[in-house]
Order: sequence, then structure tokens, then C-alpha cells
Amino acid sequence: MDYTAQLDTAIAKLHDEGRYRTFIDIERRNGHFPHAVRTRPDGSQQNITVWCGNDYLGMGQHPVVLNAMHEAVDAAGAGSGGTRNISGTTVYHKKLEAELADLHGKEAALLFTSAYIANDATLSTLPKLFPGLIIYSDELNHASMIEGVRRNGGAKRIFRHNDVAHLRELLEADDPNAPKMIAFESVYSMDGDFGPIEEICDLADEFGALTYIDEVHAVGMYGPRGGGVTERDGLAHRIDIINGTLAKAFGVMGGYIAASEKMCDAVRSYAPGFIFTTSLPPAVAAGAAASVAFLKTASDLREQHQTQAKILKLRLKGLGMPLIDHGTHIVPVIVGNPVHTKILSDRLLDDHGIYVQPINFPTVPRGTERLRFTPSPVHGPDEMNRLVQAMDELWSHCALNRAELAG
Repeated sequence: MDYTAQLDTAIAKLHDEGRYRTFIDIERRNGHFPHAVRTRPDGSQQNITVWCGNDYLGMGQHPVVLNAMHEAVDAAGAGSGGTRNISGTTVYHKKLEAELADLHGKEAALLFTSAYIANDATLSTLPKLFPGLIIYSDELNHASMIEGVRRNGGAKRIFRHNDVAHLRELLEADDPNAPKMIAFESVYSMDGDFGPIEEICDLADEFGALTYIDEVHAVGMYGPRGGGVTERDGLAHRIDIINGTLAKAFGVMGGYIAASEKMCDAVRSYAPGFIFTTSLPPAVAAGAAASVAFLKTASDLREQHQTQAKILKLRLKGLGMPLIDHGTHIVPVIVGNPVHTKILSDRLLDDHGIYVQPINFPTVPRGTERLRFTPSPVHGPDEMNRLVQAMDELWSHCALNRAELAG
């Protein structure tokens, strides 16, 4: 076989479909987020504003986080030195897990190197703990959840997105004595809609199922202390396992689950994705712990974040942009064509210094390609004005459809 030719074919297919992804070389400047510097292919530099980052609250450059990380580096050095089971458990990891357990009102929490690994490792391990387990998974769950469910070797059922009636049908069709778990999300990141948490919890109670929720795009940003949508709605106590990330609103990196002490202990003891992975560096754990603790008291930041999202949605709607609005902080503008989406992204960057990456298949279905904006409390009026004006200009330049405006 000509392996090089096969690789050429695979890459060419992405180019032909208009969804070949190009990495942009950017340098974040401490204290200046969302502003950054881009290095162009010719080596020249360009000042840009980042509009697609997941550092939702700007905590990645907050002094509270940076000071904690500096102190930990000075005290403990760079790496952790091993897996958690060998030498990679430190006081920093234990403190962070305690902060996370407290955040969600759970007995314990368990750290992973990313929320992807936390989902994959946990969901793929659960059938070892509950033989015969059937997992009921929302069809729009994150790829990490899908992969974990796929790899676990157990039975799975896929229910239509947020369709509680369909979920009930699937539950009713299975053996009432079989162990069950319902896996879903609180905020779905591409359309920005909420999961029907209370209704799913009611079904779980009725059918004796465990509940597993991914709060990755909600932790830090919803609830009185940033515990996510489950905290905001007073439902965290009805969720058996909460998955979250430290790499978005908390501004650092890593992932975790929060659950009962026995659940965390069992996953810790059986999940290869935990057992055989070097732990997070102490400085990262220290920075994350500081961020979690700080955001428990920073309701003002959460309010500013929601306000910025509402303002951007209102202004884009006023231009007739085909916007999906489910009331969350995520602002997806549907373009519907991968080539046009890439053109818009490139022109926003090259002509206006606005950085937003195109979102296309397989992240979203074909025909729903989009630009996904993530406004934050540190995107000011000037940044907002430049974005809205640039979108208006480029939308007309590309002759894209606009919604009919009332009046």
C-alpha cells in the first residue's frame, strides 16, 4: 500500500469539502485578554481580539490564579513526578479535589488530566462496577461521552436530543431489574441549549437509574457559587456523577468527576485512564483550586458574563443574523456552508483582527456550519462594536441570507 498517497487522499478530502482546519499562531499577553498577538504566515504580527476562546471569565490571567501557580512552582517545582498511585498525589491535588467536592455538594471528587479523559475513563469503567449496566445517552452528547460509552462494552441506548418521552420509551423497553444510567449534559456547547435535568432526574428515580451529567460548559458560570446548572436549579443532590472541567471558566486545565466517596474510590481503583496517567502538575492544581475558590464568591463576574452574551445576541439579531438562542452564554451564528464559514473566519481575522474559528462537521451536522462566539466580561463596548460592524459588512459581502425583521 502507498501509505503517503492514502494520507494525501484523506487530507485532500477535507480541503475539497472546505473544512480543512488551519491552526492560528497566537500569543496571549498576560493582563490583556481578550487581546492577543497573531503571527502571520509571513512572520509579521497582528493585534487580534479572541472571540472563540473557552476562558469564559478571563480567569486564565487572573492574579489570584497566577499567584497561586507561581507559589506552587517555587515550592514544588514543575511536574508531579508520576501517576496518582505512585508519586503524583500532592497536597495541591487533594486541596483541589476538596474544593470541587464542596462546589458540587458531593462527598468527593476525582481529578483527571482533562474533562475528555474524565468522561471517557469513567463511562468506560462503569460496566466493570455494575455488570449488565445499560447506559442511556443523549444523541448530542460530547464526543468524550460517546467514546466512553462506546468503549465500555456494555449495552447502550441513544435517545433523541432532550426528548424525555423517547428516553421513557427506551427505559420501559428494558429489563426493570437491569442496572441503568442516564448520561446527558447541562449545556450543549454547539447550540447552547439546556438539558431537561429535572425531568431526567424524575425518570431516573422512577426507573431506578443512576444519573451522569456533563457540566463542562456550565461550571464556574451558573449557580450562586458557580456549581453549574444543577446548582442553579437546586438539583445537584439528584445527580450521581457530575463531570466538569478546569480548562474553561476556571481558566487552567484538567477535568474531574464529583460524586459519592465510594463512587470516586471505585473509579479511581478501576479506570485505566486514571491509573496509568501522570497527574496534573502541582502548579496547575494550585491555580485551579484558587480559581474554584475565587469564583465561589464572584457572582458579579457571572452576571457580567450573561449580560455580555445577551447584548451580543440582541445586536446580531438586530442585523438579521440566523442566531440560535436558548438563553445560555453561547452565541452560535449559523452560516450553513463550510466554504462560506471559512471565508468569514478568514476575513474577520485578516481584515478586522477578530479571531473566531469555523465550526463544521463532525463537530456539528453538515449544513449547520457556524461561527461560535464566546463573549466574556472582558470584551468591552469597543470590541463588541468592531465585531458587530465586521459581521454586518462581511455578511453582505458574502451575500448570505438574513432573517426577516419585524416592523
